[in-house]
Parts: sequence; structure tokens; C-alpha cells
Amino acid sequence: MTNAIHRPPWVPLRGHRLRVAGVHFDAVRIEGRWGEAVAESLIERSDDAGPIVCAGGSGARWVYFLLAPGVVHHYDWPLGVQYFGRRIDRTTVTYVGVPALDGDTWPLRWYSEPTPTAPYVDAEALLVATSPAASPGVRRSPRP
Repeated sequence: MTNAIHRPPWVPLRGHRLRVAGVHFDAVRIEGRWGEAVAESLIERSDDAGPIVCAGGSGARWVYFLLAPGVVHHYDWPLGVQYFGRRIDRTTVTYVGVPALDGDTWPLRWYSEPTPTAPYVDAEALLVATSPAASPGVRRSPRP
């Protein structure tokens, strides 16, 4: 699935590596089929959806949407959506697995890779995709 030439420094050359959320990117995590449906929705809306990672095998699966660092805490995410980024109190550190762009990366794989035009998932597009009541014409305001 390597359709992107762009490889940010936080993407490993091979295998996979753990990265701290809030440093190179913030992350939104959604479980199972709902996460996959949100990923597919974003990809359908834009050929360049930004970095989306699927973690897990045949059992529990998680989908991680990688956003620009520092933005995840500015939004009111719906129930069932977990979000990770740098916190002011720094009492919690969250690691997110990032696969290489090709080769053996099990149990991680890319749904959508980072590209020069979409180095991160658009937070507002993700918010709309996770909010069933929101229509594409209605935007939620970021939190202060």
C-alpha cells in the first residue's frame, strides 16, 4: 500500500516503533468496526486522508487517527472516542505504534499513509465523521 513517497521522521524504516502521543502527533483511537467505518469514510471523502493506523489481529482491533501535535484537546470528541496528546500536567504518557511504510509490520498496518499534502488527519473532518448527528455542513466549534 505504499502509495506515498513521503516518510516523516517518526515513521520507522522497517517494522514498527512506539511513539509518544503529543510529540510528533496527537492520536484519536476508535475501537473495531466503528473505527474502520470512520477510516473508510474519511478515505472516501478525500483520497488524501492522512495517517490512519490499524492495530490488532483477528480479535480486538483499534484504529488510530494521527493528528497534528497539540490539536486533539481543542475538540469535544463523542463518547467512544479516546484521544491522546501532550497534557499540561504530564502525568500520563501514551505510546502509539507506528508501522513502516512497507515490509512486515504485523500487528500494525496503514489504512492511509501520511503524504506531503496530508501529513496528518484533519481534526475537523474526523470530528464530523465521528459525530453521526453532525452533517457535513455543520461544524462544531473547537474548545477554548
